[in-house]
Amino acid sequence: MSKIAVAGGGAAGMIAAVFAARNGNEVSLYEKNEKLGKKLFITGKGRCNLTNTAEMEDMFNAVVSNPKFLYSSFYSFTNDQTIAFFEELGVKTKTERGGRVFPASDHSSDVIHGLERELNRLGVRIELNTEVKEILTENGKVQGLMLAFGKKVEADAVIVAAGGLSYPSTGSTGDGYRMARSCGHKVTRLFPALVPMEVKEWYAKELMGLSLRNIEITITDGTKRLYQDFGEMLFTHYGVSGPVILSASSIVGSRLAEKELTLHIDLKPALAKEQLDKRVLREFDANHNRQFKNASAGLFPAKLRPVIVELSGIPEEKKVNEITREERKKFTDLIKDFSMTLTGLRSYNEAIITKGGVSVKEIDPGTMESKLVKGLFFAGEVLDLDAVTGGFNLQIAWSTGFLAGTYAGDSSQS
Repeated sequence: MSKIAVAGGGAAGMIAAVFAARNGNEVSLYEKNEKLGKKLFITGKGRCNLTNTAEMEDMFNAVVSNPKFLYSSFYSFTNDQTIAFFEELGVKTKTERGGRVFPASDHSSDVIHGLERELNRLGVRIELNTEVKEILTENGKVQGLMLAFGKKVEADAVIVAAGGLSYPSTGSTGDGYRMARSCGHKVTRLFPALVPMEVKEWYAKELMGLSLRNIEITITDGTKRLYQDFGEMLFTHYGVSGPVILSASSIVGSRLAEKELTLHIDLKPALAKEQLDKRVLREFDANHNRQFKNASAGLFPAKLRPVIVELSGIPEEKKVNEITREERKKFTDLIKDFSMTLTGLRSYNEAIITKGGVSVKEIDPGTMESKLVKGLFFAGEVLDLDAVTGGFNLQIAWSTGFLAGTYAGDSSQS
């Protein structure tokens, strides 16, 4: 039996502790908050998007940073195994649009309670309100932990699952990065990810609260296309948010930190320009004696109409039957390319995850053990791994946590 200490009581830390304990080890879990799973509680708007039912190839395609590193993790503890694991813990699940898996109750607390019950059943020692200050090592091997109030804890292996920097109010304040660096590990450049973006234009504020469905976005750097996606987005008082925007932020964030980018929104992606022109003509014919500002009700949501009218350059009082072919072309071009200037990412306070982390080049992908310090393991968001929205980031936590928990005991025996 080995003594295993887990630093961090989030998704990766809890599952690592479960599998370390199932392997017959003596496990202690240290969490600086007053309860476990504080960030897990708010994920998926409090519903907790556990994983995704995507085929394995699509699981890897959803990973933005270092997908190849996850080969062992994802195949050792698959999305199907994740669902079966939670069902075994009494957490019934359901699958929604896009393969997203949620607890059937729509309550993230059920996921946390299921894990807590299993931790208690296995006899894992849970230490709440207990911050880990440093990892104790000697001659390249883990010796234990130093807690915030000066107490030393002996351990044969330590699993660092302390999260990233996103949602700092939940305790994600970069502790894991500090611990990793103190053990000689490289931490890559960090960015907020799956985060809303800010825009320059005045009309973002005018559109605040408006949600657009079935639109296509393209983000460009000059003429270079950086990202394209189809789905749903939302306007806010500072800029843009919603699923396609959050996923885009993970791809373009590092470039956006250096310069402004352009967001192109195709408001009618299902229609080619010629088809859209015919659609606009039908709308104009039906309203040929009305003023332009009142003639596009069937084309846009009410909140978007005055902005589109102003940007079109067509005088709003102009009668529809007086609009020229050239003006109509500009109008359809605007519908197909409603553009905004992206100026930056929102802060970690609004980011779902952190991009960057402990360099995976220094981690064994088959066990999650450090290549630099024997008996030191990493799991979850602390690693330089991230994915788009849809349950993929939590699958990274479950899979890497499973490996770390499974192999931590073996490490101390060898």
